[in-house]
Amino acid sequence: MAIQIKRAYEAPTSGDGYRVLVDRVWPRGVKKDALRLDEWLKDLAPSTALRQWFGHDPEKWAEFKTRYFRELTAQAEQIKSLRQKAAQKTVTLVFGARDTQHSNAVALQEYLQRR
Repeated sequence: MAIQIKRAYEAPTSGDGYRVLVDRVWPRGVKKDALRLDEWLKDLAPSTALRQWFGHDPEKWAEFKTRYFRELTAQAEQIKSLRQKAAQKTVTLVFGARDTQHSNAVALQEYLQRR
């Protein structure tokens, strides 16, 4: 299963395969055409309350993932669909956060690869 992550501010490439935006809000300053998305899965993004609690604080990372993974279990159909796509071709999870190590896309990639 090939699942990679990429910031929304990086140019799309042919190697990205199936591009999915996994943020609840659109990345600032990015035109829709520029992202070349195949899908926008808002429901796979952390809830607003969880995102605000986390605030991209690396010290809260472990607890964020635990809470986020709990939220993802309620999205079983979308998770299943995304995993099926990743079994067939490369899937790129697109996100807007500056922190490339502590983003919901990193956590979602881990969740998809472990389950």
